[in-house]
Amino acid sequence: MGQAQTDQQRRQYLEAMGIQTWSLRQTQLQPQSQTADAIPAAAETVATPSPQAEPVAPVAEQRIDLPTVATDWAELEAEVSVCTRCDLSQHRHQTVFGVGSRNADWLVIGEAPGADEDAQGEPFVGPAGKLLNQMLLAIGLKREQVFIANIVKCRPADDRDPKAAEAAACEVYLKQQIALIQPKLIFALGRVAAQNLLKTDQKVGDMRGQRFEYGDSKIPLVVSYHPAYLLRMPSAKRKAWQDLLSARQIVNNE
Repeated sequence: MGQAQTDQQRRQYLEAMGIQTWSLRQTQLQPQSQTADAIPAAAETVATPSPQAEPVAPVAEQRIDLPTVATDWAELEAEVSVCTRCDLSQHRHQTVFGVGSRNADWLVIGEAPGADEDAQGEPFVGPAGKLLNQMLLAIGLKREQVFIANIVKCRPADDRDPKAAEAAACEVYLKQQIALIQPKLIFALGRVAAQNLLKTDQKVGDMRGQRFEYGDSKIPLVVSYHPAYLLRMPSAKRKAWQDLLSARQIVNNE
C-alpha cells in the first residue's frame, strides 16, 4: 500500500471521529474537511493532561502477576461458555467472551453485549463497533491489536444496563482476563464500564480527563464515552479523541 493511500485512509478514519485534518500545499495548511466539532489543530496534537489528574507510575512498572482460577485461556473460555452464575444465562444465545490480541497493550471494556453481539458471539460488532474500529484506527491501532471485552458476557434482556448482581457475578471472569493479558492500559467505554471498574457512581463526564488505576494491580485506566453515545451525540467525538490521545500517551510512556 502506497503512502498516499495510507494517508488517505487515515484521513477517513479521523473524519469519522469528527477530527479536522490538514495537508501541506505550497507552504500553506489547507483543511481537508470541515466538521462542527473539529479540533482547531493538527490531528496529531497530544492532549494536555487535566491539572486534576492523579499521577500514574511509569507503565513499565504496572505489569502484574495475579492468581487466577482458570490457568489458561482455553480453560477460562470453556468456563465462561457454560456459566450460569446469574439470570442472564437463561436467555442468551451464546456468551460473548471477548476478542483480540491476548498479549495486547490495550484492554477495551464496554458494558454488555447487544443483539448483534449475542448473535455473533463477539463484542462491538454493530454500529457502535464500527465506530470503535474507526476510533482505534485513528490512532494507528487495528481491532486485532487490542483486546475487547465487556463488564458482563451475556446480553441483558431488551439491552438494559446490567444489574449490580449480574456485573458482580461476571467480575471474576473479567479479572481473570485482565490477569492473563496484563495490559498496559484499560480503556473504559461508558458509564457502566467505568463505574463497575472503579467502584464509583461518578458520571462519565466527571471521570474523563483523569488517569485512574484499576484495583490492586494499579493498571492505568482511562474513561471515555461509549461509541453508542457518540453516535447519538456526535459533538462529543472531540472529547473522545482527546481521551484516545491521553490513553496513547500512557501506553507509550510519554
